[in-house]
Amino acid sequence: MAESTLWWIVTGVLVALELATGTFYLLMLSLGAAASALAAHAGLSLMAQMVIGAVVALVAVAGCYQWRKRRPGDPSPRAERSVNLDVGETVQIERWNPDGTAVVRYRGAPWTAVHRPGEIPHSGPHRVVELVGSRLVVEPV
Repeated sequence: MAESTLWWIVTGVLVALELATGTFYLLMLSLGAAASALAAHAGLSLMAQMVIGAVVALVAVAGCYQWRKRRPGDPSPRAERSVNLDVGETVQIERWNPDGTAVVRYRGAPWTAVHRPGEIPHSGPHRVVELVGSRLVVEPV
């Protein structure tokens, strides 16, 4: 069996494993195996095939890692309306305490509200953007 055929089989196995496990990085490794197969088709030595495959896989994994690292993270499940029905509701804040909290009446009970980081606290209507423990994280409407 030709070396290129073996590399194509390795590529197929890596893709199948990725489909079974959902590990995106296995696709990057399969790119390296495909590059090795192309190097085998070009008639390069086995050592050159392995080096090319390793370099392509390494660059692909590093690129994928950097891309995912720069992407803003998914919102916290605590901030999704489908998980927490309090998200999106409006509360009235009369005054803020010096420690950055406020006591609000919400659903018939007193709650502690904190403003979203970077927001300047002021009184008035606020929207609930997240629930952290028993604290409402709010932003101005």
